[in-house]
Amino acid sequence: MALLLREALGDSLRRTRVAQSRTLREVSNTARVSLGYLSEVERGRKEASSELLAAICDALAVPLADVMSDVSVTLSDASTAAALRDEAVVATRIDGDTRVVIPAPAARALAAA
Repeated sequence: MALLLREALGDSLRRTRVAQSRTLREVSNTARVSLGYLSEVERGRKEASSELLAAICDALAVPLADVMSDVSVTLSDASTAAALRDEAVVATRIDGDTRVVIPAPAARALAAA
C-alpha cells in the first residue's frame, strides 16, 4: 500500500519533536491542541488542518515549509522504492526450473539514478 500524506507528515513531525527531546505534552500545550489529537496526527491517523499544522510547527520552532519539504522527499523516496520493487529482477522456481524476469528499461534507469 502507498504511503499516505498524513502518515508522512505525522512521521516528520514526530521525528522533529523527538530530535528536540520534547514530549507530546510540551508540544501540545504550546500548540494549544489536545495531547490525544497531536498523538493521532503524529501516528498518521488524523488529517491535520493547515491551521493546526502551522500551530504545531510554531510550537516546534520549525518552518512549515521545511516540514513539507521533508514530507515531499519521504513520499518521493517511497514512490521510487515501490516502483523499483515492482520492477525488480524476480527469480522464481516453476516445476524445478528457474525463471528470471528482467525489469523494464524505465525501472533500470530509476535504479541507476
